Amino acid sequence: MKLDLRAGDILHITRACSVQFGVPIFFRLIRVLDLQTYCGWVWLDGYELDSAGDATRRREIFVRVEGIRRMAMPGRSTPAQRSQPVDREITRRVGLRGVPR
Repeated sequence: MKLDLRAGDILHITRACSVQFGVPIFFRLIRVLDLQTYCGWVWLDGYELDSAGDATRRREIFVRVEGIRRMAMPGRSTPAQRSQPVDREITRRVGLRGVPR
């Protein structure tokens, strides 16, 4: 399996990745570590996330590539989900609180 992970990806890490993840976690990837491992396994550096998508602690985990599932956190918008880009000109004129300067 080709590993195509990028910094910032949200991963769902379950027992399919390793027996130590009997209780699944969400994991925000920082980087794939360049360490020699067994075929089909990889070291990942990142943050374990809580149910709100906030980082709770930094971890390095050793997982099977085939078990990794890329996810989007519920309640968090991704660039593709945002309805309209922010109009920078209006933001400069009006200010952050919507009060004209």
